[in-house]
Amino acid sequence: MKRLLIISLVALAACNNSNKNTAPASQFPVSMVNNPNTASGVDTVAAARKPTMDFTDTLHDFGMIHEKEVVEYDFSFVNNGKTPLLINSAVGSCGCTVPSYPHDPVPPGQKAVMKVTFNSAGKKGHQEKTVTIHTNTIRGIQMLFIKADIAPEGK
Repeated sequence: MKRLLIISLVALAACNNSNKNTAPASQFPVSMVNNPNTASGVDTVAAARKPTMDFTDTLHDFGMIHEKEVVEYDFSFVNNGKTPLLINSAVGSCGCTVPSYPHDPVPPGQKAVMKVTFNSAGKKGHQEKTVTIHTNTIRGIQMLFIKADIAPEGK
């Protein structure tokens, strides 16, 4: 009997804690995230209203740089959609590639920049790195690419 009472109290406490409808401050309101996918296919009206992330270019070649050199490039983009663009995250393929992006929604028609910093310390030869961006666009994921040829230190 005691065992049943303890299990019931634990389950009740778990249910009470999980029912709290609070979202972390870093999340965007549900009203700003519209998924056009439905059980019966794609809602074309909702899909047409989605934001876009249209880059001027998605590949930058730094050319020849020296080992330990830190270089950066601004990838310009515009939201040509009809609703605000939300960037949930942007992650480099390794610790040497660090993206910096707007954390506030990008309104329709607005231009913005994603800065990508590449640290060539410990790198040699030809390098190719990526940045993966998670957004509320119809595609959901956007990729950026950088490359460089690293000259050994002292040459």
